[in-house]
Amino acid sequence: MALANNLTAILNLLALLCSIPITASGIWLASKPDNECVNLLRWPVVVLGVLILLVSACGFIGAYQYKETLLAVYLCCMAILIGLLLVVLIFAFVVTRPDGSYQVPGRGYKEYRLEGFSNWLRENVVDSKNWGKIRACLADTNVCPKLSQRFITADQFFSSSSITPLQACSLFSFNSLLNLKLLSGCCKPPTACGYNFVNPTLWQNPTNMAADADCYLWNNDQSQLCYNCNSCKAGLLGNLRKDWRKANLILIITVVVLICVYVIACSAFRNAQTEDLFRKYKQGWV
Repeated sequence: MALANNLTAILNLLALLCSIPITASGIWLASKPDNECVNLLRWPVVVLGVLILLVSACGFIGAYQYKETLLAVYLCCMAILIGLLLVVLIFAFVVTRPDGSYQVPGRGYKEYRLEGFSNWLRENVVDSKNWGKIRACLADTNVCPKLSQRFITADQFFSSSSITPLQACSLFSFNSLLNLKLLSGCCKPPTACGYNFVNPTLWQNPTNMAADADCYLWNNDQSQLCYNCNSCKAGLLGNLRKDWRKANLILIITVVVLICVYVIACSAFRNAQTEDLFRKYKQGWV
């Protein structure tokens, strides 16, 4: 009985440790600049990680102090949390599977089409109801003018391949000088419009306005630029997709470990109950 409970306590400690990468992934997602503007997707993983930590702590205490009721509650709650985590993983995988990016001929970066992303992301993240607040949040970052500090000539601008989806949308990374990327979706008009480069946020004399509806939405006013463009929305979704794909890799590994730990813990708990029943039987209690 003591050996089984000690094993269960160790397994619960492992489960508690597994909550750390889950919580860390959620905090990382919430701290990304794009997620700061999209409240919908910021905290679910953090909440699940904290709950797993608390439940694992209860399971550890229950195993260490031989509290079978607390262990049973732990096993029940952990099953629910693992199920919820699997639902989040599957949901995130499904809604981020479509990729709206496409390569621009003669350019070192990609651009993004809103139609290339999942219906759920388009309807719940960048729909007309939510986009007003997101647009204001993106504009308040005041990052597009900083492009001129990075790219002086058109050749430098067009040949840059150091681009992430959101940075292809609007946001400038302040975390590292190595992350100074090209910002195209919100800070410049679509390439198909044929605008002539003056500087990264000033474009003139388009040659093909009919190529894209966003061509008519571009505005050289630094507070407007292409924040109302579908390409800006697509860039935001592209970066959300990229961030969630990265987080999913960590979460998948963690949830596999959690499931293995849970299965072994269930077996140890069941064996402990069987040993206890057998001991009582030998003593004549049953």
